[in-house]
Amino acid sequence: MKRRIILDLAVTLDGFIEGKNGEVDWCIMDSELGFTNFLNQIDTIFYGRKSYDLWGQYTPGTEQTDVEGEIWDLVHSKEKYVFSRTKKGTDHKAIYINDNILEEVNKLKSKPGKDIWLYGGASLITTFINLGLVDVFRLSVHPVILGEGKPLFNEIKQRLNLKLVDTRTFSSGVVQLIYHLNGNE
Repeated sequence: MKRRIILDLAVTLDGFIEGKNGEVDWCIMDSELGFTNFLNQIDTIFYGRKSYDLWGQYTPGTEQTDVEGEIWDLVHSKEKYVFSRTKKGTDHKAIYINDNILEEVNKLKSKPGKDIWLYGGASLITTFINLGLVDVFRLSVHPVILGEGKPLFNEIKQRLNLKLVDTRTFSSGVVQLIYHLNGNE
């Protein structure tokens, strides 16, 4: 079975993935959300360069919970690809992809392995959506309205018809919606 690219994101009710100053303090780290299960179904993570610089090698502080520690250990055990126009090559932690995104990603999708997490940021997400590379949208809608910030969907070039395959509601008020891109079952 061909590997799928899964966009897994927290989003506010009004469609923002971060506040106007990049804040994500509204994001509920809820063990109910099954994030560990999600991480076990992927073996690769795609980052934009800015997101990678911020989060690619992030180590939580001593105040972390065991769950957070486990999550970050799992994240760091994955193969990482960074999409960057400027930074090239490979370091021992990530492989950089500079151009031919469609071709390079399709090569990776046809290799054997588990699914791939499209981590972001926003411009990489837009690029992937416009290239038709997102197979699964796994959105956790948080019960907050920010009013302004960085929108999830920006500069999308064509309509996408999605098929709702699952919804889950959590006691924290988060609602998770899972959609497949029609035709990418």
